[in-house]
Order: sequence, then structure tokens, then C-alpha cells
Amino acid sequence: CGGCGRPRTVLCPECRAALSGAVPCRVRPVPEPRGLPVVHAAARYEDEVRAVLLAHKERGALALSAPLGAALAGAVRAGLRETGAGLRGTGAVARCVLLVPVPSARAAVRARGHDPARRIALAAAGELRRMGTPARVLGVLRQRRTVADQSGLTSRQRLDNLAGALEVAGAGGRLLTGGRVVLVDDLMTTGASLTEAARAVRAVLEESAVYGGVAWEGRAQRIAGATAETGVRTARSAAEVVDRTRAVGGKGCVNGAGHRIRAAVVAASPESFPTNRN
Repeated sequence: CGGCGRPRTVLCPECRAALSGAVPCRVRPVPEPRGLPVVHAAARYEDEVRAVLLAHKERGALALSAPLGAALAGAVRAGLRETGAGLRGTGAVARCVLLVPVPSARAAVRARGHDPARRIALAAAGELRRMGTPARVLGVLRQRRTVADQSGLTSRQRLDNLAGALEVAGAGGRLLTGGRVVLVDDLMTTGASLTEAARAVRAVLEESAVYGGVAWEGRAQRIAGATAETGVRTARSAAEVVDRTRAVGGKGCVNGAGHRIRAAVVAASPESFPTNRN
């Protein structure tokens, strides 16, 4: 067992319950970084859960990706449930859930032989689809520069270390407009990695919204001009059509600049759970 070492099992019932038995809830690190999206976690990072994550990440116990993915899927659904979007039976229009894993450093991936967050995200996407929620994994985040080892750094030092370190590669910005974005990782401690990932994703979504708005504004001007020339229907001034177009929030971009990015993790530090607050 990846949690307690019991023989002849990948994960015993007791450790599986520690990983996925509790109701996922919102977590907030202390101090909470500015720009951190709403984060939901499945379990506390302690005891058996800690052992399972380390076995998967550092010791290559890849069979643990399935139960870890199931736990992550539960955290994703908990976050989406707050808005009633992307879940079957809510009455909302079902949109694909885009799981965007926080990338590991290339050197770490080479040393481990796999990318733990991406592997768990793929398992979570499969679990979400089995539960009736359309989901896919978008590995669009890349490290644009080398960062120092995070171990031993304070919350402030981690934020400084990661500031501007991630970017959305290639056509990733266009792909991110195709559904509800949920940043995912195996673990959250200070929230620095998720904060930087959210910054990078927001940057491209806002850019897409700006260009989308310009495109729709140009279309509105052409419509108004054509209407005035042909007289087929009541002509409106270009300014009136443009104003009406601008009033439609997020037009031309599924997410829009104001899209609310969510985040989900398998586990978070015990201090970030609400029951531990004074």
C-alpha cells in the first residue's frame, strides 16, 4: 500500500478513505497570496496522504495515479458545484472542464521519469468523464525561466522565486477559451505555484478578450454600414451597434476577461483548512 505499506495492495481501504473519504472543501494558505484563485482540496497533507503523494511523485508508484486522480476529480467537482457549471443535472449548460496542470521543472521530470501533476490530471479527467462531466487536460503552461528549489523557502520567497516564471505556450491561449479553466496540482502548501499559474492564464485570457472585442467591434461597424447602404432594415448608426456589442460581456471569448479561474489539488497543508482557523 502506498500509504501504510500493507502488502499485496496498491492502496488499502483505510488509506483510500483518508485520501478520498472526506468531502473536498475550499482551502486558503496563511498568508493567502494575492491573485490566488479559489482552491479546493480533497485531503490534508499528512500521514497516509503524504505517504501516497510522495510514493507517486518520488518513488514512481504510478499505479497510485488512479486513486489520486479520483481524489482530484472530487475536488474539481466541489469547486464547480459552487457555480453550478459544468456538472450534469444542475440545469446549467454543460461546458468542457479544462484541467491545466501546474508544470514541474524539466530537470525534475527527467529525474523522476514522469510529470506527477500531469499524470494525476489525466486520471482526474477520465474520472470526471465517467461521472458525466466533459473534461480534458491542457498541458499549456511552460516554465519560461529556471527557478530555484522551493524547499526551505518562505511563502514570500516562493512568490518572488516564481514571479513571471510561467507562460502559456503556443496556441494555448486559444485552447483555454474552450471551456471552464481549472488549475490542478497534486499539492498546495503556500499557494505560490497556483498563484503564478493563474497569473499566466489570466494574461492570455484577457488578451483573447481584448482581441475578441476588437473583432466584434469591427463586425458591428460593418453591419451598421451595410444596413445603412442597403436600407433593407432600419439603419442604426455604427456607434449604436458598437455600443450594443460592447455591452455583451465576453463576446468573442468563451471565458472573457472576467472569467473566474478555479483551482483544485489532491492535498493541501493542514493549516489551510477552515477547521484549523481561529
